[in-house]
Amino acid sequence: MTTATLSKPISKPRKRRQPSNLGTSIGIVIILIIWLIPTVGLLVTSFRPISLINTTGWWTALNVNNGPVSAQHPDPNAGYVEKLSTRFTIDNYVDALTGYRGTGTYLDACASGITPLGMKCNITDLVNPRGMGRAFLNSLIVTIPSTILPIVVAMFAAYAFSWMDFKGRYAIFAILVGLQVVPIQMTLVPVLRMFAGMGINGTFPAVWLFHTGFGLPYAIYMLRNSMSSLPKDLFESAYLDGADHWQVFTKIVMPLITPAIASLAIFQFLWVWNDLLVSLVFLGGSKPVMTYQISNMVTSLGAGWHLLTAAAFLSMLLPMIVFFTLQRYFVRGMMAGAVKG
Repeated sequence: MTTATLSKPISKPRKRRQPSNLGTSIGIVIILIIWLIPTVGLLVTSFRPISLINTTGWWTALNVNNGPVSAQHPDPNAGYVEKLSTRFTIDNYVDALTGYRGTGTYLDACASGITPLGMKCNITDLVNPRGMGRAFLNSLIVTIPSTILPIVVAMFAAYAFSWMDFKGRYAIFAILVGLQVVPIQMTLVPVLRMFAGMGINGTFPAVWLFHTGFGLPYAIYMLRNSMSSLPKDLFESAYLDGADHWQVFTKIVMPLITPAIASLAIFQFLWVWNDLLVSLVFLGGSKPVMTYQISNMVTSLGAGWHLLTAAAFLSMLLPMIVFFTLQRYFVRGMMAGAVKG
C-alpha cells in the first residue's frame, strides 16, 4: 500500500437535505385556502337576500358601496309594496327550515297576514314535513343509531378476533375483510325484498339494519387492528390477576382504543349523514332526510335555488361539529395498529 493511499483523507458521508419546513407550511396554507373559500362563500351567500344574490357575488357582501336595495313583496291589500332589503338576513334559513316556496319570504308573508301555503305562522312550522327542520330530525334519527350499532357490535367482534382462540378465526376474519369490496347497489333489491317480507320496509329500523350490516366489515377490520397492537403481557397480567374477558374488555381494552373508536365514529357518522341512496330506497319521501330534502329545494324550473345555500350549510353544520369535537382522536385512531411492536 502506497503512502499516497494512506495519506488520502477519508470523505465524510453527505447529509441528506431535509425538506424545507417553509415550503410544507406554504403548501398546507394553500390547500386550506382552497378548501375554505367555497365554505366561506356558501356561508356568506346563505345570509344574503335573493335580490343581492341575483345581482352581486358573495365577495361583495362587505362592500360599503352596496347599500340596501329595493325589492317587491306581496301585500294582501295593495298588490305589491316596495321594501328595503338589508345586506344580511336570516330569511333563507327560515324559508329552508319551514319549506316555504312562495313569492317573497315566509316572514314577509306572515307579517302581511297571509298564511303561507297552509302554514300556521308559528313555531310548529319549523317541523313542517316539507322543510329542512323535519328532515334534520329524521337525519338524526337515522344517523345516531346507525353509528352506534355497528361500533358496539364491531368492538365485541374485534376483541374476539384479537384475543380469543376459536376454530376458523382467521378464515372468518378474511371473509369479513373481503366483504368490504361488495358494492351497496348489488344488495339493495334483495335486502329490500327481505325487509318487505319482514314488514319493516319504509321504517327507520330498516335503515339502521342496512347501515349496520354494511358498516361492520370495515369497523371490525379497523378495531381489530387497533386491539391486536396492544401488548400481550397486559392481557396475561390481567388474566393472572383473575380478570375475565368482560373485565379485560371494559377496563383495559376500551380505554386504550378510544382514539380508534372516535375515528371510526367520525367515518360512520359522515357516511350515514351524507347518504342519499339507502334512505331514498328504504324510506323514500315519507320520512325525508336532509340529503333528500335538499334535492327538492329547487323546482323543475330552477326557482328556489337560493335556498340551497342555507340548506347546504345546515346539512354540513353538524358533521363539522362532530369532526372538530373528535379531531384530536382522529390522527391517533387512524394510526392505531399501523405499527405493531
